[in-house]
Amino acid sequence: MGLQTYRTKRHFDVTPEPRGKAARRRGNAYVIQKHAARRLHYDLRLELDGVMKSWAVTRGPSLVPGEKRLAVHVEDHPIEYNKFEGIIPQGEYGGGTVMIWDFGRWEPEGDPHRGYKKGHLKFRLDGKKLHGLWHLVRMHRRPGEKRENWLLIKSDDEAARSPQDPDILEQKQRSAVTGRRMEEIAKAQDRVWRSNRSGPGKPGKARLAVARKRKPATKTARRKPSPSKRVSRPRKSARR
Repeated sequence: MGLQTYRTKRHFDVTPEPRGKAARRRGNAYVIQKHAARRLHYDLRLELDGVMKSWAVTRGPSLVPGEKRLAVHVEDHPIEYNKFEGIIPQGEYGGGTVMIWDFGRWEPEGDPHRGYKKGHLKFRLDGKKLHGLWHLVRMHRRPGEKRENWLLIKSDDEAARSPQDPDILEQKQRSAVTGRRMEEIAKAQDRVWRSNRSGPGKPGKARLAVARKRKPATKTARRKPSPSKRVSRPRKSARR
């Protein structure tokens, strides 16, 4: 898919999202970003061929085996997007608050290219919050359907939970990087969080998204001392 679709949907002079480029080095990073756009969802991104293959999981991941969660396949994102937590300006594509909910490494079971093309990715996650074996299964596209719908399904293993166990989405609501809640990120309206270091676990500088108005510096005129306050200096005697 490449990054062309990603770039055409965004105005990088307005949004703080990274423009990015396809990475030459191959890795196996993954990230899940909680995204309060028009509708709240969780963006699952898996690194493959220098980009992040991305799915919008409408209800978020479930640890209950066999519970199917709709995952809409969206455009590829750059690797740099793994570090983005902050605010996309309203009116822009995907405008809203973005949190790095989870991140780590993923390991495909078998050939990931073959699985991706076939429509069944089987993989393991080793993250801050999610672990174990998972499946991404592509659904048959209905006539006239524009979206490419997949299903995210948890396997029954040591990392799974029963329906009676606490929901991990409710249990762990803070950012895996900054420890903030969504409302805390949303309140920081004057700031855009960007990382200038390697690795999603290392937060970088926070820069002002809106330039603060600075009052022009005014030059203060030097006051001349009043005649009464002037000190008379003794004249030097002329040389003879």
